[in-house]
Amino acid sequence: MPLDWKGMHGRVTPGAAMARRGSGLTRRSFFVSSPVLRRARRALGASSDAEAVRISVERIAEMETFWRLMKRNRGRLPPGSFEAP
Repeated sequence: MPLDWKGMHGRVTPGAAMARRGSGLTRRSFFVSSPVLRRARRALGASSDAEAVRISVERIAEMETFWRLMKRNRGRLPPGSFEAP
């Protein structure tokens, strides 16, 4: 019998409810050092651990895209060729 979005006891689980709302978020489990997470929350101004992890992952992805652009162009971008954020 498939459980669909309901838990084993017929209740909607928090992760499933969030996924149903179409928020684009995916539930993940991982281990993070508590002091590192606390420092990240403080540095990013995040109100929760989950928010600190989300912001961190987003910024890492943005920096990877930026460095790929820089590597691809190898310093040949003329001034004013793109807008500053």
